[in-house]
Amino acid sequence: MSGLLDGKRLLITGVITERSIAYAVARLAQQQGARIVLTAYGRPTLVARLARRLPVEPPVVELDVTDQEHLDSLADRVGAHLDGLDGVLHSVAQAPASCLDGGFLTAPWTDVAGALHTSTYSLVALARACRPLLRPGSAVVGLDFDAARAWPGYDWMGVAKAGLEACSRYLARELGGHGVRANLVAAGPLRTLAANGIGGDGPSFEEEWAARAPLGWDPKDAEPVARTCLALLSDWLPATTGEIVHADGGHHAIGA
Repeated sequence: MSGLLDGKRLLITGVITERSIAYAVARLAQQQGARIVLTAYGRPTLVARLARRLPVEPPVVELDVTDQEHLDSLADRVGAHLDGLDGVLHSVAQAPASCLDGGFLTAPWTDVAGALHTSTYSLVALARACRPLLRPGSAVVGLDFDAARAWPGYDWMGVAKAGLEACSRYLARELGGHGVRANLVAAGPLRTLAANGIGGDGPSFEEEWAARAPLGWDPKDAEPVARTCLALLSDWLPATTGEIVHADGGHHAIGA
């Protein structure tokens, strides 16, 4: 039986623990027939160890999305392992502690600028770096958290995600003529490193989310979000671009 991603070639950023959404995407993508390359930031040996736990050990290339030299050489380095790309997963977000958990009014611009560079502009930078390898029908998928609301503790990362949503729409406009789609998946709160700042006192936030979401919500299970990413990376949504697909149990649709 053929897999959803048979023959697809994917670049996956953001694998840092087995609980990360990116790791779940990597595992499921391989199970569905894709060949993948992972990127590593700062700790390549850690990502290499995680790569060995996947069904098939993939290559790992170093990438700091704020380093122009890394970006300029990315297509060549990925091209050494794959003869093109059918999809890219952007799973990169970071903000200094000063920008989170009540620091909205006090965070200095230098810290805010770093958060926006890493968490917002990097989507465009990554897409541009991969552009020589992307083929018609390919997809860029980024990970989002609903930026239509101000969430407790999320502060400048919420602003960064709002910018990410706008960047994805503009990417969809710019890349559409080349047959490349750009979409985001807005996940519910998961117990990942990137989600530590959401909700302030995490457990009550998770409980409220699970209670309000019509389908319920398990903050320990990244697979539903990963499956949504796989759908967007597949050929089954060929006319969907500039979209934010919610994988949050339906929480976003329900009023307080």
